Amino acid sequence: MPPKGKGDKKKVDPAKRNRISKWYPADDEKRHFTRKYRTPKVAALRKNIAPGQVLILLGGRFKGKRVVFLKQLKSGLLLVTGPHKINGVPLKRVNQAYVIPTATKVDLAGVNVSTVDDDYFARAKVQKAKKSEEAFFATAQEKPEEEKKRIAEKKGKQAQFDAALIQNIKKVDQLKSYLSARFTLTNRMRPHELHF
Repeated sequence: MPPKGKGDKKKVDPAKRNRISKWYPADDEKRHFTRKYRTPKVAALRKNIAPGQVLILLGGRFKGKRVVFLKQLKSGLLLVTGPHKINGVPLKRVNQAYVIPTATKVDLAGVNVSTVDDDYFARAKVQKAKKSEEAFFATAQEKPEEEKKRIAEKKGKQAQFDAALIQNIKKVDQLKSYLSARFTLTNRMRPHELHF
């Protein structure tokens, strides 16, 4: 028999090739998440969600609050607002999996949402100062001028959206109190019988 070289392939018995492995990974073993595609596809807007619709938030800091849906952003997230003056919810992005759409709608006349996109929510990169004794004991850190400008601009845009929306909300009877009330479940409520 001639000696085997590096290029020769090992012949595998067909019966062994189809044999099931006796080794299985443990249930609690950590598995690295691998995405099939480099970037996930943008989620299509749910059929029962439309601009101007009142949504109930299910998670996060404002869970249970009712918000007005403005538009879907390029990232697939929903742009919503309270309005801030009524229930304290600012302009924010929300995943549509964490909302319940209701039958209530608000007129969006006079509300221009074309100026808001995903870049509006991008955070400014802060340069870290060198570590020193003075910096360690410093009590108040002032925000850079760029950050102050951005915050002032955001406050202005929020007030602009609120003014237009509140005018439309006041036209509908009891809509303001409906938006300001938090959605909660009580003992006697049956979630499967609720109609939103």
